[in-house]
Amino acid sequence: MVSLLAVAAAPGWAQSGAERDRAEYVRWLTSAPTSPLAAIAQQPIGAGLRLGPPDADVPLKGTGALRVVARPGGVRLESAAGTRLMPRGVPVRVGAFTLTADGPPGREVLTVFGPRHAGKPPAYYDVTPSFSYVGQLAPPERPGLVRVLGMDGIEVEAAEAGTVVVPVGGRRVRLRVLRLPLPGGEESELEIFFRDETNGRGTYPAGRFVSLLPVPGGRYRLDFNRARNPFCAYSSAYPCPAPWRGNTIPAPVTAGERYDGGGLTAPAAPTEAR
Repeated sequence: MVSLLAVAAAPGWAQSGAERDRAEYVRWLTSAPTSPLAAIAQQPIGAGLRLGPPDADVPLKGTGALRVVARPGGVRLESAAGTRLMPRGVPVRVGAFTLTADGPPGREVLTVFGPRHAGKPPAYYDVTPSFSYVGQLAPPERPGLVRVLGMDGIEVEAAEAGTVVVPVGGRRVRLRVLRLPLPGGEESELEIFFRDETNGRGTYPAGRFVSLLPVPGGRYRLDFNRARNPFCAYSSAYPCPAPWRGNTIPAPVTAGERYDGGGLTAPAAPTEAR
């Protein structure tokens, strides 16, 4: 059995770092062409998707007939003007719309973004130093891969990265950490998808994501002030991830992003991912 180290209160914690991170994220949400606030559809590509006309799988006003297909060697966008490759995670403009293709081979997904950013920008709890920790990442007891939905609703092959233990609400809580590939597949991030007693009572019912960040000395920072909603909180175009097994904190985590409604309503008691 791996001996886990409790994550200690972070020395040298800087409030401005969390605030700067939030400000940059809000700017991205309210302006980026691939922001979840602009998402209008997300569908598996499967045998192919028709785009454009009113009777298409994804109607796109003002565009001609298009087809997105997954072929050996990549996803392609076909039109009367020809065929173009859609590299994974790279935005492609079609008239007033932006398209991205992602997901592993055989399970590719298309996401379509419109020209408007609808919905509400995020709201946050006050930044609280006591919800920021620094400590060790214990290696996984059973290394391997697991399929999960990422923050953006795309299914990925995540690697078991290990666990951290945090003191929350007077208890030591062990949280599972997965290494999730980023769109495009060239990088990855250490992520924790957790639930706590604020879910449905101030935060998103399905739970929230928080990144585990490396710091000097081979340790990691877990700062709940940087906790974020999954993209399904911003648009019902996205499916909601299921909570990761064991990542339930039996106390309120009043830090990070709040939820005031506007996205996809999650089940009251979602089934845990295995």
